[in-house]
Amino acid sequence: MHLNGIFVTINGERHYLSLSVDHEGEVLERLVSTARDRKVALKFLKKSLWRCDCAALRERGIRDRQRTGR
Repeated sequence: MHLNGIFVTINGERHYLSLSVDHEGEVLERLVSTARDRKVALKFLKKSLWRCDCAALRERGIRDRQRTGR
């Protein structure tokens, strides 16, 4: 998964478009925000990581950061 971000203009206002793209070039997740800061970045990462399986998270060493369950 690759993360990408660009600035776009929507109705005359500048927004930041965050994208996560897989190895085939397919867009997995997108988020449009007016700000580009830590809060938005964390929101985007949480939104992107919910699709990952446990084996991939374990390999990256962040398995304990994912919470599963109801």
